[in-house]
Parts: sequence; structure tokens; C-alpha cells
Amino acid sequence: MAAVRQTGRVADVVVLDDPGDERLADYVRLRDVGLRRSLEAEHGLFLAEGEKVIRRAIAAGYPVRSLLLTSKHLAGLADLLDGCAAPAYVVGEQAVERLTGFPVHRGALASFRRLPLPAVAEVIGTARRIVTLEDLVDHTNVGAVFRCAAALGLDAVILAPRCADPLYRRAIKVSMGAVFAVPYARMTDWYGGLAELRSAGFRLLALTPDQAAAPIGKVRTGDRAALLLGSEGDGLSSRWLREADEAVCIPMSPGAMAAGVDSLNVVAAAAIACQSLMGS
Repeated sequence: MAAVRQTGRVADVVVLDDPGDERLADYVRLRDVGLRRSLEAEHGLFLAEGEKVIRRAIAAGYPVRSLLLTSKHLAGLADLLDGCAAPAYVVGEQAVERLTGFPVHRGALASFRRLPLPAVAEVIGTARRIVTLEDLVDHTNVGAVFRCAAALGLDAVILAPRCADPLYRRAIKVSMGAVFAVPYARMTDWYGGLAELRSAGFRLLALTPDQAAAPIGKVRTGDRAALLLGSEGDGLSSRWLREADEAVCIPMSPGAMAAGVDSLNVVAAAAIACQSLMGS
């Protein structure tokens, strides 16, 4: 092992040869979802992949625990280490792949400390347009919905208790760091969670593939509106559908319906519905 200690408020750059070094424990087996959930919850951390996403996490105020760089990317990421007091571990590409379980093509990973999530009331305080996710368990879909929300200007995302973690590495990567830009909170009570939104003045719009529902582009949204999106397979629960003020749909073309295409995937539906919501 060789180490280069830098002075001033910059990272300590440490070159490691052994992927089993205990200092790299934050980065072990990144494709093992069960292990990562347990490890990240236990230590209050999350992982970000790629220079752009890492920069966005730092800009959002998340404290850096450490960085993991491949040797060939060290020079190009020198400015990333400026102002970052956390250690930067430099490991060869093959060793990184053995450690993480996949080739790190983006050249950099970083481990961050999680911050306490705000309460739902705090996040929706001044919001006018929000999206509320019930039981989306796929990290890719959650990340993509956050990217839609950021791109289309929604004010916040509210998660039901069983939704996937927006700070899981895959969700962060798919969102391109949008999870750091869009305020979000997690409900503590699925059963009564919508009541808090309604009491804050939000009109609850439940998105459904049912073409008998009102077209989302033609509904009255009011001053505050919450778009409810359900799980990937089953959609919204019957309870949330009943609790909503109105069921809304994205109109499908007759040709699509005749061909058996009666709905969009949740990410495409979210993009169209969010755009309609912001235009109302």
C-alpha cells in the first residue's frame, strides 16, 4: 500500500492494493440488494456513482464519508477532491470490480452520510404541485419519477412507507442526482397518510389506467394538487383510490386499445401526468 497525504482542506488520497481492506467496507457487493439495505441502514450511509452525481450530492449538503476512485481517473477528478476533507481511496480497476461486484465505468464512487428526513408537513408546507408514490418498490422507477418531477418543476415527492429508497445507488444513478434536488418525505402511516395531504388543502388525483376516469388534462386541480401513483404491477390500492378526490387517466388511442395496449409503464405515465399537472 502507498499513501499520499495532502495538506489543506483537501482529501487524503490513499492508494490501496487490497480490495478486502476494511476502509473499503462501505463499497462492498453493491449489487447485493439485501446486503446493501442492511449495511446502509446500519451505518446511515448511501452510495453515489459518477462524478456528476457525486458533485450534486456534495452541493446538496450531504457529508462525504469517503471516495473510491480508479487509478486512471484520479488526475481528472483532482478538483473534486478540493474542499473535501474525507479520504479518497484509489484502487485498480480489477480490484474495484472484485470489491463492488461490477466494473465501475464512471471512475468514481462516494459514500455519504444520510441526513434526517423532514416530516411530510415540512415538505408540503409551501408546495402547490406534488407527486405521491404508493408502494413503488423498483429503485429504477423511483429514481426515474424523481427525474420527471425535477424536470417538470414539481415541488415535492411524498413516499408511502413501503416505497423503495430514493437514496439507493440505482435510484440515485437513474435520477441523475434529481433525488438531491426535489424535496421529499416518507409517510409514517399508509392507512391515514392521505388525510394529512387533504387537510393541507391538496386535491388528490388518483392516476388509473381505467379509461372511464376523467382525462387528466381536463380535470379541475385547484390551487394545490397531489398526483397519486401506484405500484408497478397493481397500481393504486383500493383504499387510496377511494380516498382520492378524483380518479384520472391518460387517454389511450383507439388503435392502442384495440392492440391490447391499455396503459403505460409507471415512468412514462408519471412524465405525462406530471406535465399535465404543471400545465393546469
